[in-house]
Amino acid sequence: MDKFGQSQKIVIVEDNSSLAEIYKTRMEILGYEVKVAFDGVEALNVIKEEMPDLVLLDLMVPKIAGDQILETMRKSDWGRDIPVFIISNLNESDAPSGLRGMGIEGYAVKANLSNDQLDELVDKILRPANQSDNETLEAPAPPSVDSSMSTSGPSFNPPTETSSSPVAPQEVEVPSIELAPIPEIPVQQEAVPDQMPSQQPPAIVAEESNNNNDNI
Repeated sequence: MDKFGQSQKIVIVEDNSSLAEIYKTRMEILGYEVKVAFDGVEALNVIKEEMPDLVLLDLMVPKIAGDQILETMRKSDWGRDIPVFIISNLNESDAPSGLRGMGIEGYAVKANLSNDQLDELVDKILRPANQSDNETLEAPAPPSVDSSMSTSGPSFNPPTETSSSPVAPQEVEVPSIELAPIPEIPVQQEAVPDQMPSQQPPAIVAEESNNNNDNI
């Protein structure tokens, strides 16, 4: 809705009918009133008749190319101030020169633009929050390859310490353990006789018995 409570108008200039229908459906879900033009001649007629709040412009459309549509708008009284956002299959470096000089809100490549990103870009143009007047909108660029990565594999960076001061060691109190005394075990000693009984050798005893017999 604009400041008067009316739905804001968008004209989509896109010769691919399937893609145009996707854009149209998403813009209508967001609450915008949408018209679609499939070639350059139809685009100029619809834009002049509807006087939209935004034009989503493809560059490669039949009959009149997108850059010529933009140039015609900027040279006219009715199209001089209408915001235009270009959505094309061409990279901006391959697009016709002078587009920025004719005043566009931004440039996006279709292959790099998701539906959610398109919704966000349109809302930022027609429903700006804290956007400055000189700021232009761009679709997110595709992710670039980090040149610091080596061909042999990713480099390993050791983790850095977040604390600048060393951590003092904590003292751990160890409880003392009292050991019970070991009881003394008495040792019994065997009695050793002072004298062993003497025994005469058997040979001597036998000799004495023989002598006694002779005396008898």
